[in-house]
Amino acid sequence: MGGMTAPAGDLGLQPQRTRLAWRRTTLSGTVTAVLAVRAAVRATGPLTGAVLVLLCCACWLAFLALAHLRIRALARSAVPAALSPRLAWAATGCAMALAVCAAVLVA
Repeated sequence: MGGMTAPAGDLGLQPQRTRLAWRRTTLSGTVTAVLAVRAAVRATGPLTGAVLVLLCCACWLAFLALAHLRIRALARSAVPAALSPRLAWAATGCAMALAVCAAVLVA
């Protein structure tokens, strides 16, 4: 009796895990955006707060759109296309911009 091995042709789990990871990241971005908006409303002046809220919401919406594109691409086929560098850089930029906005609001 040998050890258990994965089926040779099972390619369905990796795209499913990747879709779930994109959804978790979107959820954490949503929580970050909500907390940033809450901090902006409470802590800063009206103009600064409004600008930061707009930036946080724009970054969150852009990341949400990018994640939705990737989730749909992963759901379309059993072997999805690789993530394009453009999409990867855009998603990274949105996440970093949201983190910077949140850090400015906390500090």
